[in-house]
Amino acid sequence: MLFEQIAQNKRKTVILIFGFFLFTAIVGAALGYFLMASWSAGVLIALVAGGVYAFYMMSQSTDVVMSMNHGYEITTAEQAPELWHIVEDMALVANVPMPRVFIIDDSSPNAFATGNKPENAAVAATVGILQKLNREELEGVMAHEMTHVRNYDIRIQTLAVALTSVITMLANFGTSFWGWSSRDRDNQSSNIFGIVMAVIVMMLAPLAATIIQLAISRNREFLADAGAVELTRNPQGLIDALTKISGSEPMAEENVAPSSAGLYIGDPLKKESRMSHLFDTHPPMEERIAALRQM
Repeated sequence: MLFEQIAQNKRKTVILIFGFFLFTAIVGAALGYFLMASWSAGVLIALVAGGVYAFYMMSQSTDVVMSMNHGYEITTAEQAPELWHIVEDMALVANVPMPRVFIIDDSSPNAFATGNKPENAAVAATVGILQKLNREELEGVMAHEMTHVRNYDIRIQTLAVALTSVITMLANFGTSFWGWSSRDRDNQSSNIFGIVMAVIVMMLAPLAATIIQLAISRNREFLADAGAVELTRNPQGLIDALTKISGSEPMAEENVAPSSAGLYIGDPLKKESRMSHLFDTHPPMEERIAALRQM
């Protein structure tokens, strides 16, 4: 059941990433047709812009993310022995280099990993998670984070954020030129249907891109949960950890950068539930725990 769950989640992620690139190309085609009467030029612009921006974002330093979340680095086991040794053990089991270790001074239990590849990865844990979780539970959390590192999840999430930003930028650019484009094509009544469809695509693109991005983030959480069980062979530890995290108070807003909220193992801001889970950065905790109980 465990390896079946892992394989299923990997397939879902591949499909979502492929869909994201396809959707980026569609938005580019709509922009190109709308402004230049050339869908192929729009596709080229969209894919090049997405690639350049993704490369820029993935080259950003881990230190920037940790600084945004007010994490301070520990460099020796003596500073936080249990956390250090658990991270060391889980990195060894996951067959990845020992990541840098940070602590965030916040009483709410939470943790996250960052870094676009295992060689420059880092993990952060709040003071609250060190105080409220026992060793078995903390192992489950750190195994979850090591799975993110091993699976290059941060790179995938960064790519999703980059494509979302590019899609939004293209859509905003296209709709801002509505007046110019409509005047230029007033006499092209045969193209009116294509123009209307292009406008609709650009208007809905940012919303659709955000939904896809968050779907990718939620799917990677399920995969990391399954990976944590693969590393520890102990689903109960992670189940108990998630139960404690879900029942805790939110983190202080000054300690969480909204752009990195999706990196945490549990939603650090715990906003009120919306009408649907389309815009949640994390899957419902009860669904994650139910999936773990089946492993």
